[in-house]
Amino acid sequence: MRIGLLSYRSNPFSGGQGIYIKHLSEALKDLGNDVDVISGPPYPLLRKDINLIKIPSLDLFAEENRLRTFKTQYFINLTDLTEWFGILTGGFPEPYTFGKRVKIYLEKRKDSYDILHDNQSLSYSMLKLQEDFPLVSTIHHPITKDHRLEIENSKNWKERLSSNRWHSFLKMQKFVAPRLKTIICPSRQSRKDVIDEFEANPDSVEVIPNGIDLKTFKINKLVKKIPYRIVTTASADIPLKGLRYLVDALNNVIKIFPASTLAVIGKTKEGGEVKRQIDRLNLGEKISFYSDLSESEIVNLYSSSQLAVIPSLYEGFGFGAGEAMACGVPLISTHSGGLKEVVGEAAIEVKPGDSDDLTTAILDLFSSPDKQDHFSKIGRKRINDQFQWNKAAKEYIKIYEEIVDKFPN
Repeated sequence: MRIGLLSYRSNPFSGGQGIYIKHLSEALKDLGNDVDVISGPPYPLLRKDINLIKIPSLDLFAEENRLRTFKTQYFINLTDLTEWFGILTGGFPEPYTFGKRVKIYLEKRKDSYDILHDNQSLSYSMLKLQEDFPLVSTIHHPITKDHRLEIENSKNWKERLSSNRWHSFLKMQKFVAPRLKTIICPSRQSRKDVIDEFEANPDSVEVIPNGIDLKTFKINKLVKKIPYRIVTTASADIPLKGLRYLVDALNNVIKIFPASTLAVIGKTKEGGEVKRQIDRLNLGEKISFYSDLSESEIVNLYSSSQLAVIPSLYEGFGFGAGEAMACGVPLISTHSGGLKEVVGEAAIEVKPGDSDDLTTAILDLFSSPDKQDHFSKIGRKRINDQFQWNKAAKEYIKIYEEIVDKFPN
């Protein structure tokens, strides 16, 4: 089967988009399919036997001063002008502009693909493309969740205005999602939320859990454990990730275990809420941030940690939880969103947004080597048994084939 995977951005070092595209493309290729990844920047890191087709954008998020990036040729190209003005005014137009550009690319290649698979751009152009191609759309979770939490945590009207402007693309996604013929979600909870928040047709929404790269994420006994090191993932410095509750918990834990430290896979905003919190609590020497890591570097960071914590207020799936468990790191996690379906009973459950509950769980696990060993073993087994990319790819192929068979030639 000739498959075109569409992704408006596929950052290989931050967030789940690049992880999803990389590993799904490999698993589909390993089943004997021809796979093109058609992506906007930042581009994914793909295996050599998988073709990357670049759909360039203005990539203005890579520019420090967006005013200076303006070029008179933007007046000639309406899509370029829309992207420049949207970002300049605090919006996020990439899903929309990627859709416009990829539609132009694909209009000339209607015989090149048996099926297209969109990775959550949910752009207006997908409605036109599904008339010309069999089309599947992945929605990891409805971004309305992110937006709502940001508004709830906003300190003033300026922050609320900024959040509303940034999330203005949700109007498009809410229009497009109910009109898509086939949607895939990575968890049952995510499916429910997509139906509730985007008013998607329940008959159009399927569930295929993501996989974890078990060849990469595995126990590495060559890496020495650092006593009382906690590791967490926070791909974005947003309220959704719940990092501030873990910082508060660490501040409590060091009173009992002074050697405790926190390694964060991700970045914090300079001057942002978490950074101000760390400074206020004088935890700068206790918390380290690691960004742009390769997968092997992430594995080493997991392997050096005594336990992992996922404090998220919501996750559609939870790659960080699955990867930590695959590396044999005992896990403490909220069960918000799709996390419950990933971790099951193989992690210590805590309430989302509850620093005291986190504190109790961390102290309990630090105090019990037997519990650490128990959760290490059952966590690793659960991921090995249930979350394999090969299995996910086979389920995708079944759905692809059903859609292709029904598509009018």
